[in-house]
Amino acid sequence: MSTMELNRGYAAGGVGSVVANFFSMLSAWNDARVTRRELSRLSDRELDDIGLCRGDIERIARGF
Repeated sequence: MSTMELNRGYAAGGVGSVVANFFSMLSAWNDARVTRRELSRLSDRELDDIGLCRGDIERIARGF
């Protein structure tokens, strides 16, 4: 879960903001992808041990 801050003197909504938003969205997508992959590797028994089922993986990966 990483974010990038650009401390430049751009006006609100400028190029720096667009770039920062892009990298923030890219980071969130990658975090969800890694979470989805790791939870998918667990067996049904292991998922049950942590109180999840296969149907919960997408919801958890998206942070809901």
